[in-house]
Amino acid sequence: MNGEKPRSALDVSKLPTVAFGHTNVSLLGNVFYMTIEGTMFAMVIATYLFLRTRSTEWPPGDHMPPALRYGMINAVVFIVSVLPARWIKMRAVEQAREKVQLGLMVLSAFGVVAMVFRVLEFGTLNCRWSDNAYASCLWVVLGLHSGHLITEWIETVTLLAISFTGRMRGMTFADASINSDYWYFVVATALLLDLVIYGTARWF
Repeated sequence: MNGEKPRSALDVSKLPTVAFGHTNVSLLGNVFYMTIEGTMFAMVIATYLFLRTRSTEWPPGDHMPPALRYGMINAVVFIVSVLPARWIKMRAVEQAREKVQLGLMVLSAFGVVAMVFRVLEFGTLNCRWSDNAYASCLWVVLGLHSGHLITEWIETVTLLAISFTGRMRGMTFADASINSDYWYFVVATALLLDLVIYGTARWF
């Protein structure tokens, strides 16, 4: 037409409609989100450690260190929960719907158990949130992670509900895989905070 050369077009018809791992742009968003949340955890931990440097005894006052029982039980729960999260991630790549469903069910159950023990854990901190700066910071540290645990559990249950509908296809499997990545983050931060909460009160 009018001597113009025809424009070439890029044929993308053979590209996959579902991407996993680093080829999925949603993964980058998840990484950025975990970076932001990780920075927030770093700030509250820094605040906790700053308070430690301003006290000659820790915990300060007449407070006993937090009891280990429920915190350590929950640590075991978190560690074992990595197994179903990993199962979901592997089966999501295969787009094996029933296997992903099973993994989401098990992971949701682990989330419930972790939340129950977290409630019990608050009762064994040996302080009220209003006692002093140490107590307030301790409750904030644990409460912050509890919020992440609850929201991640809600996301897992939502994916589980979707898996029973016709919408469980394509990118939803990729979402399930990315959800496992965030579960790893929840587990890693839980173990780090256990070290801060229970370790510093006894060895630092």
